[in-house]
Amino acid sequence: QVQLVESGGGLVHPGGSLRLSCAVSGDTLAYYSIGWFRQVPGKGREAVSCINRWNDVTYYADFVKGRFTISRDNAQGTAYLQMISLKPEDTAVYYCAADSRNFCALKDGTYVYWGQGTQVSVSS
Repeated sequence: QVQLVESGGGLVHPGGSLRLSCAVSGDTLAYYSIGWFRQVPGKGREAVSCINRWNDVTYYADFVKGRFTISRDNAQGTAYLQMISLKPEDTAVYYCAADSRNFCALKDGTYVYWGQGTQVSVSS
């Protein structure tokens, strides 16, 4: 059973930075494409970024390009989302997700395994 656990969320000021981690257990991270999503109360979950399983190609939603960076350390079994220049509108619960397809997608229906989420709050 694959399990994902997010960490690294918190409260930061606008312009600040956070690095989210997604620890994968129960299987080898290298076997999975990883996606990051976020959700605010009353709204649907939206895709933030993803990274392919087989070639580490990355994709980003337009609203985070140039500010967020997704990466993975297969040896450590952990994926990351580095976030800089954070804005109040980035406030949300952030989730990581995994799927065994070669190519990731910025669509939440693609992913089989999900973490429990970590809260990111950006406020002055």
